[in-house]
Amino acid sequence: MESQQPSPGADSKSSFFLRFQKKISLRFFLECFVCSEGSSELMKTKSLNPVVNNDGDGSINLANDKNIQDRKKKQPMSYVDNALQQQETSSKREQEIISGDDIDMKHKPFKQFDIVEDYSDHHYRKSNFHKTTQKWVKSIEKEWRALENDLPETIYVRIYEERMDILRVAIVGPAGTPYHDGLFFFDIHFPSNYPDQPPEVYYWSHGLRLNPNLYNCGRVCLSLLHTWMGSGCENWNSSKSSLLQVVVSIQALVLNEKPYFNEPDYRSLANTPFGEQRSLKYNERAFILSCKTMLFSLRKPPKHFEELVVGHFLKHGQSILIACRAYMNGARVGSTIAEGAENVVQGGESSHSELQTHLRPLLKDLAKEFAAIGVDCAGFQEYRSQVIGHCASSGAATSNDAGEVGAASNDAGEVGAAPAQLSP
Repeated sequence: MESQQPSPGADSKSSFFLRFQKKISLRFFLECFVCSEGSSELMKTKSLNPVVNNDGDGSINLANDKNIQDRKKKQPMSYVDNALQQQETSSKREQEIISGDDIDMKHKPFKQFDIVEDYSDHHYRKSNFHKTTQKWVKSIEKEWRALENDLPETIYVRIYEERMDILRVAIVGPAGTPYHDGLFFFDIHFPSNYPDQPPEVYYWSHGLRLNPNLYNCGRVCLSLLHTWMGSGCENWNSSKSSLLQVVVSIQALVLNEKPYFNEPDYRSLANTPFGEQRSLKYNERAFILSCKTMLFSLRKPPKHFEELVVGHFLKHGQSILIACRAYMNGARVGSTIAEGAENVVQGGESSHSELQTHLRPLLKDLAKEFAAIGVDCAGFQEYRSQVIGHCASSGAATSNDAGEVGAASNDAGEVGAAPAQLSP
């Protein structure tokens, strides 16, 4: 019988939070966490001394913490390093085929919850790191424990060494929705009066509004965040609500199968022929914007999530391309695709011509980006040639209409210059 191996990170759970407890003075730590797990061990360890930045801005510097340095040395080697070094030879990478087993093996090292350093691209990076209180610190510690232990498999979190008040979340779009296989990023900030007030959440929209609750300015409209009206358990409760509840709500309730009905004015149309037809149309446009969001993420991934972006699309890129082709052939957006085949569950007719017009150029760009990271796109080479011819003859590569997406790339490597949004 094989001996059981401890789960990755199990040895460091207690020390993980102890390192953050050192961000305040030892005296304050004893007042706040005298009952915390492992605190007695901390008091007995001579090498664990508080490391506090004396710049007066409240930030914390753990760069000299030996435990953190040792932990970083033990991190699995990044599988994406080689791919990033080969960006200048994309034609060669297009010939590389990576098996499903290799993708799984390389994707696993990306942890769902971890600590990182650089927060220079975080939306709330300029917010002042306020003076901490016992209540605030204990609340954040509670949130960290819940996130590390209870995150769904398709949600990833990174917290920052020097900023206890901010973190970043990546959410995978759920299957059966127009957001399937997409990656959606959110920056989060804990205000000074947390948990009396809910966290602040910013969505990386790239100027696209692909959901009634996710604005192109980055605003997340949710009663749980006090950014929309709600009643009872829909609102933030300082004693019961949590950040885990927020991120799970975004994945399950916002990125849902029929986002058209998220708009309060249209909920009464649910289960009516008119409403369902409008919902299908909305899903098509939402999927187009989701594909465009994929291109943004591939070309300029958020810091510390580069490996997740590459690993995720290595694994799901081919299925995304097959879904695009199926939808263009009349399948309902969000239909189930079996084992990468063209068997698609029909659930209603798509607006075939319009969807084709906007998906063709996006499919071309997606296939190019996926091939560059090692996805097998051989089955789409002929189609890519057809796309080029179609775009040249019809001029359909760009569109400035609200809710519709073009695929023109600018010099910065981003997709489309004008913001697009969905109008129900």
